[in-house]
Amino acid sequence: MDSDDKRLLQEKIREIEIRAKKVVNTLFSGEYHSAFKGMGLIFAETRPYQPGDDVRAMDWKVTARSGQPYIKLFHEERELTLTLLVDMSGSGQYGSGGGFKNEAAANLCAALAFSAIRNNDKVGLIAFTDQVELYIAPRKGRFHVLRLIRELLYFKPRGRGTSVRQALEFMSRVIPKRSIAFLVSDLKDQGYDKVMASIARKHDLIAVRIYDKTEVSLPEVGYLLLEDAETGERIVVDTGDMALRREFELDAMARIREKSKNLASFGVDEVAVDAAGSYVEPLVKFFQLREKRRKLG
Repeated sequence: MDSDDKRLLQEKIREIEIRAKKVVNTLFSGEYHSAFKGMGLIFAETRPYQPGDDVRAMDWKVTARSGQPYIKLFHEERELTLTLLVDMSGSGQYGSGGGFKNEAAANLCAALAFSAIRNNDKVGLIAFTDQVELYIAPRKGRFHVLRLIRELLYFKPRGRGTSVRQALEFMSRVIPKRSIAFLVSDLKDQGYDKVMASIARKHDLIAVRIYDKTEVSLPEVGYLLLEDAETGERIVVDTGDMALRREFELDAMARIREKSKNLASFGVDEVAVDAAGSYVEPLVKFFQLREKRRKLG
């Protein structure tokens, strides 16, 4: 990489950092912390009982010794590990306009990573194609997050296919303790149901499905050459054929519904992000849903 390329990369990283921090400070303020539970409660101190305190927190030993009612105070053992499992396969280089899927993934991961370190959590990265190609162990700090962003932008994967199964199996080996895990992918893969169900029982697994609108609905632009970014297979279709467009859309929607149904059956939350749109609104809605569920549960 020559000096100009390095400068451009540094500018891109800085741009993503500024944008991600702005999102974290203005829109994700508190949402990330509220959405994810800590590992438990740690005793902090005792203090005199005040009207309205929960009597279940009474410290009976101190109360008996002092002759005055005291309660125990606890704080959340907060430190968590955030694991980003990011699909770097060939399909991530696709974008019909407004943004590529891999760019959307990098921006979203940056916001999640900065949210994590703001809450004193560790962040790690598993980048995969049809194999695990890069692993960066969880750590804290701004410079660590900038390294993750740099890898997401610059890393050149060897493979073009996708194996979610291998990524999840790798995670189960290198992240033994319970963590928050965001699987960022277009999920164009099969054969990972069993391992995903297993991972979801141990870790808090969230699937972020990055999609392009043309993968759901074909534009009417006449004859169109379609190429599978992972296999290289090509096909020419007549998008002027209304019946073909309708069949394409129905098939795509059926596959999406089936994928969502499977994720839900494993206890995996799904966040759908349009590569040409903003990841902010879908993530905010997800955080709010999690916080509401946490309060109810």
